[in-house]
Amino acid sequence: MGTLSHYGAKGGVQMVDVSQKVVTTRTAVARGFVKMSPLVVRAVKRLKNPKGNPLEVARIAGIAAAKRTAEWIPLCHPLPLTHIDVTARLCQNGVEVSSEVSATAQTGVEMEALVAVTAAALTVYDMCKALDKGMEISGIVLVEKTGGKSGDFFRESPAVPAHKNPRKKTTRSRSR
Repeated sequence: MGTLSHYGAKGGVQMVDVSQKVVTTRTAVARGFVKMSPLVVRAVKRLKNPKGNPLEVARIAGIAAAKRTAEWIPLCHPLPLTHIDVTARLCQNGVEVSSEVSATAQTGVEMEALVAVTAAALTVYDMCKALDKGMEISGIVLVEKTGGKSGDFFRESPAVPAHKNPRKKTTRSRSR
């Protein structure tokens, strides 16, 4: 484990200077889950949600959020993202959200992938809260990252358990 790079010599926070870092292709994959009651799962499956299709709106929200990560997280660098893929998949007991983000840059895209999943999960909650405010968002994790000085990372065990009986309601998108 290294030192925290966002502290200056006198202990104040700072944005890390990446101007001397090598430009490489960097990718990150993140995942999260929105647990819902059977009533809400049925409503989403049948597209009987008062606000519309939460899977599609969540996908778009995740893409938009990834692009604005530097506005959400104060010390993140704004990055020229080259690929964003957000998936919202209806499962037996909720919605699994995942994202994959890429850039050719001097710093990684882990935060962009995590922000995409977080915004998508929050959007699912917002779209379905009229049916049940007891939904739970959990398991938001970095699954993998590649590229950069620190090397590759692959999560050894899934933080979000495999969900039984996946539904066919999957929405995917690619953005540039």
